[in-house]
Amino acid sequence: MGESGTVLTRDVEAVLSKMRNGEHVMTVEEIEEAAQIWSEGLKGSPAVTERKHPVLPQEGKRNVLLTSALPYVNNVPHLGNIIGCVLSADVFARYGRLRGWNLLFICGTDEYGTATENKAREEGLTPQEICDKYHAVHADIYQWFQIDFDFFGRTTTERQTEIAQDIFWRLHGRGFLLEDTVEQLRCESCQRFLADRFVEGECPHCRYPEARGDQCDKCGRLINAVELRNPQCKVCKETPVIRSSKHLFLNLPKLEDELEQWLDKSTGSGDWTANARHITHSWLRDGLKPRCITRDLRWGTPVPHEEYKEKVFYVWFDAPIGYLSITANYTDQWEKWWKNPQQVELYNFMAKDNVPFHSVVFPCSLLGAQDNYTLVNHLIATEYLNYEDTKFSKSRGVGVFGDMAKDTGIPSDVWRFYLLYLRPEGQDSAFSWSDMALKNNSELLNNLGNFINRAGMFVSKFFDGCVPEMLLNEDDNRLIAQVRWELKQYIQLLDKVSMYLHVSVRLRDVSMCLCRRQRAGTVTGVSVNVACLLSVVLEPYMPSVSHTIRQQLQAPPTCVSAMLQNTGTFICTLPAGHCIGTVSPLFQKLENEQIEVLRKRFGGQQVCKRHSSIINQGFQAETAKLCFPERAKQLTALVAEQGNKVRGLKAQKAEQSVIDEAVETLLDLKKQLSLAEGKNPEPAAQKRKKK
Repeated sequence: MGESGTVLTRDVEAVLSKMRNGEHVMTVEEIEEAAQIWSEGLKGSPAVTERKHPVLPQEGKRNVLLTSALPYVNNVPHLGNIIGCVLSADVFARYGRLRGWNLLFICGTDEYGTATENKAREEGLTPQEICDKYHAVHADIYQWFQIDFDFFGRTTTERQTEIAQDIFWRLHGRGFLLEDTVEQLRCESCQRFLADRFVEGECPHCRYPEARGDQCDKCGRLINAVELRNPQCKVCKETPVIRSSKHLFLNLPKLEDELEQWLDKSTGSGDWTANARHITHSWLRDGLKPRCITRDLRWGTPVPHEEYKEKVFYVWFDAPIGYLSITANYTDQWEKWWKNPQQVELYNFMAKDNVPFHSVVFPCSLLGAQDNYTLVNHLIATEYLNYEDTKFSKSRGVGVFGDMAKDTGIPSDVWRFYLLYLRPEGQDSAFSWSDMALKNNSELLNNLGNFINRAGMFVSKFFDGCVPEMLLNEDDNRLIAQVRWELKQYIQLLDKVSMYLHVSVRLRDVSMCLCRRQRAGTVTGVSVNVACLLSVVLEPYMPSVSHTIRQQLQAPPTCVSAMLQNTGTFICTLPAGHCIGTVSPLFQKLENEQIEVLRKRFGGQQVCKRHSSIINQGFQAETAKLCFPERAKQLTALVAEQGNKVRGLKAQKAEQSVIDEAVETLLDLKKQLSLAEGKNPEPAAQKRKKK
């Protein structure tokens, strides 16, 4: 092998010195134990078991029920939504399965409420058609990001109605509901009470003229719709009037003592993130107040009470029950998960804005129902992920949304890696194109990818594709012990739901001691075994890359679960004589030109509704160099669909404002199609202008 062996990694003495001066100095006992375990290989490793559905709690197993906050159906999730809920939960689900836990991971779209009615009106569809359309969009996005749900359902189901109404009657029968009269805005022209999002007016605080009925987007203050100045119905533009409406409230003060007792136990024994604890305590600090659970809407779970038969449940009360109903649609034995707190551990993943509904309001509903419900043991909340130096905005074309990520040509594993690298555990973080390129090119391509590729190439080139004999000396055994210790840290952190990638990186750094040593066979043999271990610890983060590494190394299937059992075991999974497969690069470089085009494409300069005049000419020229065929295919279908919608609205003689909005959307889609095809959309726009 000669001097080629010096390329594998850094100088052994330098790395060993770093290990000795680091946080943990290996004892003689640790080194001897690690060497013994390494030498035993895969003897006695548990057999690989396939997941069988339905997954149900088992006696004597760690039964983990894992939920990700239900994404609202009418919104296409952006990168912040994805890392805040489903991706974080997916990493933990994959890790738990590798650890041998009996784990069920469920999620689904939250489909009832005002926003769905609004979206349906905007697109000229029924609420159910909107839900069907966007549920499929969500499912497609999560599949591309490799989110491995056991079941991805939805809330517009009969089981949702059945379970929500049962909880309602149990709360009603036990005296945990109150009646009260609420002043609301009613549109006499539309003959209905206006939900918050169906009314706009002048903010009473900052005078912003387009404040919504629940919040002002300019000053951020919460608003009661009746406080708006000069309010207007968003549907017909008429001025609504104030009318009284009787509603039902959940009596949170009556449940407060029981809630606090449960919270003391759950936060004391479970893994709750610091922000989840803080937000929950801030709600309790000033005392709880009754909270309305009914709404004057048409699209929602109907209230079964005779006096409230024209109302539906408020989405905050109804949506969390979706966890139960989605599980019930997965298996008719759902109660073995949701009415089994003695055997089941419940993990909730969400962004911080959802915390009070999961830590206070929903638990109160279940406590008040008095039906032995499983309550959350571990509540994991993230801060917010921003985009560059601003916020994600679909309407302004700012940021990457889930349906756009796959059209960038960047593999989903790289997206997963970078989002998890940025995961806002303790504070807000921001997506950056230049930083994404840097992390891909340095951490993945130059460091991780090169180490694994070189280890495999050395086996292929110098040892005829078979792992050589390894004659371990004292330094080798110390290395193996250090790798095992780092593996233990990885397990301890992920057991506590800390998902930072630094432990995987440290494992890679430790492997760098396989370097300028002339004992080529031993160096190469240990290197490919470290590469195999890296594939295991990367499995929850980058499942496709992890699988590719093991495929190239032809690693035995049992190696994954074997090394993650108990507190972590670094073993020789590729012994001398083991033949590997064809080795090829794992990652591709992200070029500066490619990144600049993407930065401009998703920086708010692309065509968006009501802002077509601000298309940047330089951006068009750059975008014309790239084509996005998958996106073009999607947009072709959307253009056809929107064209039919415009023709239908005109045939129905719909309101001119609705037709105009639909036409704007059609023109926007056509321009986006031109961009996706690498064309300049401006000539078509000029042609229309002449007409």
